[in-house]
Amino acid sequence: MEQDWIDSHTLTPENRELALIVLDEVRAGTDVLRALRRHPLPGGGYLPKSILVQTYHQLVDSGEWPADPALLARIRMKPVRTLSGVTTVTVLTRPYPCPGKCIFCPTDARMPKSYLPDEPGAMRGLQNEFDPYRQVATRLQSLVATGHPTDKIELLILGGTWDAYRRDYQEWFVRRCFDALNEVESATLEEAHLRNETAPHRNVGLVIETRPDEITPTQLAWLRRLGVTKVQMGAQSLDDRILELNQRGHTAAETLRATTLLRTAGFKTVLHWMPNLLGATPASDRADFTKLWSDGYAPDELKIYPCQLLSNADLYAYWQRGEYTPYTQEELVELIADLKTTVPDYCRINRVIRDIPSTNVVEGNRRTSLRQDALAELKSRGQTCRCVRCREVRGEAIDIADLRFVDLTYPASSAEEHFLQFVTPNDRIAGYLRLSLPAPEAPDLSAALPDLNGAALIREVHVYGQSLAVGAEQAGAAQHIGLGTRLLEQAAQLARARGYQRLAVIAAIGTRLYYEARGFQRGDLYLVQPL
Repeated sequence: MEQDWIDSHTLTPENRELALIVLDEVRAGTDVLRALRRHPLPGGGYLPKSILVQTYHQLVDSGEWPADPALLARIRMKPVRTLSGVTTVTVLTRPYPCPGKCIFCPTDARMPKSYLPDEPGAMRGLQNEFDPYRQVATRLQSLVATGHPTDKIELLILGGTWDAYRRDYQEWFVRRCFDALNEVESATLEEAHLRNETAPHRNVGLVIETRPDEITPTQLAWLRRLGVTKVQMGAQSLDDRILELNQRGHTAAETLRATTLLRTAGFKTVLHWMPNLLGATPASDRADFTKLWSDGYAPDELKIYPCQLLSNADLYAYWQRGEYTPYTQEELVELIADLKTTVPDYCRINRVIRDIPSTNVVEGNRRTSLRQDALAELKSRGQTCRCVRCREVRGEAIDIADLRFVDLTYPASSAEEHFLQFVTPNDRIAGYLRLSLPAPEAPDLSAALPDLNGAALIREVHVYGQSLAVGAEQAGAAQHIGLGTRLLEQAAQLARARGYQRLAVIAAIGTRLYYEARGFQRGDLYLVQPL
């Protein structure tokens, strides 16, 4: 059985010959799966798409076939991975003591706090011994083998509380990630950053995760020197009683302060929120969720992580004593469906459950398809979710002439936020920009981040649709038709009309040249455009 798998997934002369037949049929208009089923392997089964992708690349590289992005899109494995416009590469830091004492967090000596060795992303980290270079390099190889573009990479660094690690480790870890993206080693992080501006795999976003009580102006300046553009934080709950019961170690006020500092510094924010914590009920969770939008937090993105009962977490003892009861699957589906209808248009719900294998769950929901279950529940009610993820244009063909510009303005702590978007006639988002106008009471970051003095802030520019290579075009695709430039022009007009003298953007390393080509100049840690 193992040999059959190797033979079918390895590009042998026999497999290549069969792949050529299938590819010719696909080019002629035959559905990919139908073409594969018409030509089974001699020993049974069918060619995997990875062989089609490898054969396609060989044909293009040798000059036998011209590049055909439309064909590659048809044979690509799991195209949804890059339909949001960028390709995400996840890496895991090595195990290290966490300052938190949360009772719901699993503990495994082999892993960073809160991670399990059989979670898919964490498993890759363990297999590569948490080496950042190997993790990035092997993931890039896998993405290329399955037909995904890898020239625009969002680097997602997981591993608990990033700010708890020593700074020399942080700098080394990020540099080695960039070395893998650059396909060449650099002596310093600054050198690695410079190389990445024109590298084969450019970094268009760098994400870390931390705790709200770790965020300070000085720390934000350090994150910018590393190249960080987005910060994930575990809010978990906005109720101090629940936070204390679960020994979270910080208050809701500290979470609000952290999100305010991050927004004032131009970072994108992702909050983790956990229903079903010790002491919570479905009713209290519904009330808690409303605070995200009414009390100034206003996260750009959200991960809903229902608390899961695991045997290696302290919460297990509470359950054994009868002091904790997990929600049922039905209760969770109903709760999440209710919550999704209240999410504002500017927020993206990235996930609705951790990808923890069901064998680790002691009691309660074991399904990892809660998003699909909640969406099915909404459909049965005749309701929809308007979060960014549910409205992305994805692979839908668009006509730029049909797009409508929308400026969604909303209040956040110490700022007026503008979610500028181009939407299709059926209300799908083709591209957006997050513009932040700091309020007079915003934190003073002039000492740590002088680039931002008196500036309006562009915190994100994102164009949706299947990720395309730099400079590539594809009929009907949202990328590379000038939407980003048009959004920048709209932001500049709005900021100028509100009296700002300059516009600052929190640019990822691999996007610096993009912004420079559109009138921005390099500051210390941001790119700035005079208005």
